[in-house]
Amino acid sequence: MNVKLRVLTAGVLFFTGQAAFAQKKASDSTKDKEAKIEEVVILGYSKTATKAKDVTASTTVSPELLENRPNASFMSNLQGTAPGVTVSTSSGSPGSAKIDVIVRGVSSLNALTDPLYVIDGLQTNATEYRNLNPNDIESISILRDAAGTSIYGNRGANGVVVIKTKQGRYGSAFKISYDATTGVSFMPNHDYNMADTKQILTLERAANVGKGMGLTDEQINSEPVNTNWRKQFFNADVIQQHNLGLTFGGENVTLYSSLGYMQQGGLVPTTDFKRMTFRNNLNGKSKDGRFNYSAQVALGFSRRNQLDEETNTGINANVVQNPLLGSIIGLPYLAAGLYPTGNDLFNAIQLNTAGGKRIWVLEDVLKPGNMPSRYDQTSIFANAFASYKLTDDLTLGNRIGVDYKVTDRLFARSPNLWLSRAVAAQSATTAVPNPYGGLEILSNTRDLTFNNIVNLNYNKTLGEKHTLDVGLYFDYLKAHYLLKTQQRNGLDPKTWSPGSGAGYIGFNDQNPTFYLPSASAGKVDAGTLAYFATVDYDYDSKYGFSGVIRRDGTYRFAEDYRWATFYSVAGRWNLDQESFMQGSTFDLLKLRASYGTQGNQNLIPPAQGNNPIFTLPNATRTLNSVTTGYNNTLGSLSLSSIGIADLRWEKISQFNVGLDFRLLGRKLEGNFDYYIKDTRDLYNTINVSAATTSIYSFTGNNGKLRNTGVELLLRYHLINNENTKLSFFANGSYNKNTIRELAVEQKTGSLINRVGGTAYEWNLVPYVGVNESNGNMLFLDANGNVTESPTENDRRATGKSYLPKWQGGFGLNAAYKGFFLDALFSYQAGLWKSDNQLTWLYDPTSLGEYNLSADLLNSWTPENTHTSMPALNATNTGLDGDSDRYLFNASFVKLKAVTFGYTVPKSFLNSSFIKSLKIFVQGENLAWWSKWRGFDPEGLTTYSVSVYPNPRTVSIGANVEF
Repeated sequence: MNVKLRVLTAGVLFFTGQAAFAQKKASDSTKDKEAKIEEVVILGYSKTATKAKDVTASTTVSPELLENRPNASFMSNLQGTAPGVTVSTSSGSPGSAKIDVIVRGVSSLNALTDPLYVIDGLQTNATEYRNLNPNDIESISILRDAAGTSIYGNRGANGVVVIKTKQGRYGSAFKISYDATTGVSFMPNHDYNMADTKQILTLERAANVGKGMGLTDEQINSEPVNTNWRKQFFNADVIQQHNLGLTFGGENVTLYSSLGYMQQGGLVPTTDFKRMTFRNNLNGKSKDGRFNYSAQVALGFSRRNQLDEETNTGINANVVQNPLLGSIIGLPYLAAGLYPTGNDLFNAIQLNTAGGKRIWVLEDVLKPGNMPSRYDQTSIFANAFASYKLTDDLTLGNRIGVDYKVTDRLFARSPNLWLSRAVAAQSATTAVPNPYGGLEILSNTRDLTFNNIVNLNYNKTLGEKHTLDVGLYFDYLKAHYLLKTQQRNGLDPKTWSPGSGAGYIGFNDQNPTFYLPSASAGKVDAGTLAYFATVDYDYDSKYGFSGVIRRDGTYRFAEDYRWATFYSVAGRWNLDQESFMQGSTFDLLKLRASYGTQGNQNLIPPAQGNNPIFTLPNATRTLNSVTTGYNNTLGSLSLSSIGIADLRWEKISQFNVGLDFRLLGRKLEGNFDYYIKDTRDLYNTINVSAATTSIYSFTGNNGKLRNTGVELLLRYHLINNENTKLSFFANGSYNKNTIRELAVEQKTGSLINRVGGTAYEWNLVPYVGVNESNGNMLFLDANGNVTESPTENDRRATGKSYLPKWQGGFGLNAAYKGFFLDALFSYQAGLWKSDNQLTWLYDPTSLGEYNLSADLLNSWTPENTHTSMPALNATNTGLDGDSDRYLFNASFVKLKAVTFGYTVPKSFLNSSFIKSLKIFVQGENLAWWSKWRGFDPEGLTTYSVSVYPNPRTVSIGANVEF
């Protein structure tokens, strides 16, 4: 029988010998085999456990939730699939790595909070996975408690995501599969109620500014231009995927090979993503089964054209360069397409961008080739494992792996771009009145991680009721990073070609310093070392114990704090195996508990796409810097950072108690967990006097943080017969985050971290409305009095954070005579975000320069005093930016993914070379329900301005097996 592996949302893999049991697709003939099914959970360091004997809080995600979906990264597909796991995509740009995954709340205020990712037993340091094809993934296990994560010691502090790629099956037939999808992505809507030409001219007339100043109603109504800049800058684009797979399984060897291609167009025409991947997974064993080996090689190449805002947050609020903002606030009475080139635009307006002309500059930026921002990444992931049974009970194993990435970046401003002409004009001198404009930056990054794991395992069954498994492990990791960057100012428009090196203006004494090239380089060598032991004991399938003790060392800290010890203990009680449970409706009822510790050495989150192990490599070292003087002479020497010798690990301890159950003849299954997770020795900035050192702060350890929560996962198989299947699933979790100890309050912009509060709490001035007598805005001061002139001291902690308290997902799987329907809804609740994009749209001082919301037509006037909109000429305009006027509940329910399709009966294919055929149509991010007014409430971001929205996608596809 040729069936695909099926992983239930409830978190289990189903195996019967060498064959997989497909719960959703199996016929009635499989029912008599259900008693023999072993439910296998994949754990850390390639360990496995049956569901009945597993002591961890973990969830395994189905490959059917990963395959053929229009997302470059598998991480996006995890949203709503597991309790306790918050997944938010903060950018919908093609191939974006801005995906936040948080397991059981943030465990740190400043350090990295991303989980560890393990692929086929090999730990990776990456936080993005553009070059990992989701169609190559067989299962993903998310380990959440100490029983599952302490085995990874210093790397398991924020949870562990264990990825198993597809393998061949021993004794299986040769099979070729081809999957193809194609679809279209389109822009979601917002609810900002933007003004059209007539409305914005009416507002400008009322404010006596801009083009609308002094116009009559007749003149306003006759204005011919009404440009929709959103349609000018954003468009629907095509996405397509093709995957070719080959599997084979002989008596002693198996093979899985795949070739994949993905092309994802962007909502902004200058953005797109292309990827090619190749994977070859080989497994084998000796005839006597004592020697086992495997080798995995994965090659990938991706090219990503992105907006500069993806990595340059300094221009997020710059309408000249950012279409995500400019498309909203571009004045509709300005016509599009008036200036074919940047030279034409510069000749027309010179440096004068007043009156909304910045939108034409942005239009010039978005023309193909004018401002390329391209990332090319080549990756090699190689992994080899071998084990040998020294005796029937003793096994020696060794795993060696390499994760290597080379990233080349090109960023340029064409010399014919208006921006380049403007920069050059501002840099002109008497000697060189018309310098060449343009800019090109080339960089090359190389990231190599080597990992070697040696293990010795003893497994023994003692008598009929005792089973003992003991393991000794050695884990060595070495990582190297090299960055080289060069920058050239001044490009010859006649010869310049992006990235070719042509068109550079030579530097000499006659040329201005404007043409001076620059170059920089950086290098980091990093590493960790660990040795640890594990023990697992089972008594008569009723009681179980598991323990881990691990000694970890890192390059990051000084010698006295370089090493730390972490551990975990866990136990279970299978109540369903007790005599008093015989004859009950439960066939699984298991109580489990665990306690353990982990560490976090990653002091800060890395920059986008960078490896976290390389961040702050010199945190414990005092460093000096030397400046360069004129003509490369030696400049000044100064202190650049203070080394903190007693900087040490953040330490996390976690208690968990859980209940796994299955009852009603396997119709209802699920689990419940309660946890307490404490972090101490938080990485925090410590302020010092700069009187003698000019250094105002350094990174040290102080503070405590606690996360407590509950998690629930349920699945109910309502109908399960030969022709009809219907299952419902749901998961949810609640997490409470509390800062328990902190040396000093930390205030960053409008956020505050304080004892008794939650992490990243909004700290804002209360906004109470509009003064009916004069149209000014009203606030509350620190004493609770109404004021029109709030100060910084009037801010107060709101108890609200942009981190969700509730999160989860629900959906259904249905099938009827070949037709099938799968739907996944995700939700997040209890999160609050500041819509600072709305602050632009409610700012009357921008009239004449930018388009605003038509909501301002209801602004206060002497005739309209009962309104929520302040007067256009309010004397305290702008003071609301630090208030809670723009703080919105960003909770949402989203139809994350839905698929409807048909599996062609095999009887129709008997006379062909096709073994199976499935066709389907699917949608991604089709709808959501939220009070948020912006494009998409998703994304763990403090502010909304310039966030590339997640697209809505509709696609069709087919899966064929030969």
